[in-house]
Amino acid sequence: MSLTRNAEATASQAANSRWLELLARAGFIGYGVVHLLFAWLALQIAFGDSGGKDGDQTGALSTLAEQPMGKFLCVAIAVGMLAMAIWQALEAAVGHRTEQGRERLFERIASAARTLVYLYFAWTAWKVFSNAGSSGADQQEALTGKLMESGGGRLLVGLAGLVLAAVGVGLVIYGWKKKFREHLKTGEMDAHTRTLALRLGMAGYVAKGVAYGIAGLLVVVAAVNYDPEKARGLDAALRTLRDQSYGPFLLALVALGIACFGVYCFLQSRYRKV
Repeated sequence: MSLTRNAEATASQAANSRWLELLARAGFIGYGVVHLLFAWLALQIAFGDSGGKDGDQTGALSTLAEQPMGKFLCVAIAVGMLAMAIWQALEAAVGHRTEQGRERLFERIASAARTLVYLYFAWTAWKVFSNAGSSGADQQEALTGKLMESGGGRLLVGLAGLVLAAVGVGLVIYGWKKKFREHLKTGEMDAHTRTLALRLGMAGYVAKGVAYGIAGLLVVVAAVNYDPEKARGLDAALRTLRDQSYGPFLLALVALGIACFGVYCFLQSRYRKV
């Protein structure tokens, strides 16, 4: 019992590290930049061509890497994302003490999920920096095809698609109900900043939820029809939306929402409870 308490105390002390807080706040800036580039690629897919780039995080980071100082910025984003992952891992382990019971359990599970997301972004940024591997969409398609060749693989892929679709629905609800404001220091904001943060966060989470929801459904379709080409993640989701009636207009709205999330991340770097 004493060892457990000591471990929790050590983890809590690490979570309150000033350096970790600064790196995590810098990470939000990198997270915002990636989402703004992602929104730009989505807009290009809607009305033209993305220049061969995937409409996902890998495509956004690849676009960044091609700019002056882009490789350095990719490394900076990877470091920031890693700091955010460590912060959320500690929150999952010992954090969210202001909540109790089921609410605290939910928040800790959400922090664990964010840890995986931030680790994925850190790994993707480093991969782009080191020019390693194929595109994210290609890798997802290849992995899906390999899984489908194994016993029960299609079921596993289908379940993964359902989970991704559920995450999309969850993000829409999270944004629509403005649940994200619980994690903001709204008391330090003036009225204009608070209104802006709520509107940007709502639009951003809803737009991301729509994109992830479509991506999840496409993975399910890939499993049912044994068609790995459908399972290309966000890139396939954006292109599928574009090909529908009024698709370019709808995709442009999603791109605008994702851009809103990018700007919201800049506000998070200042006002997020870390």
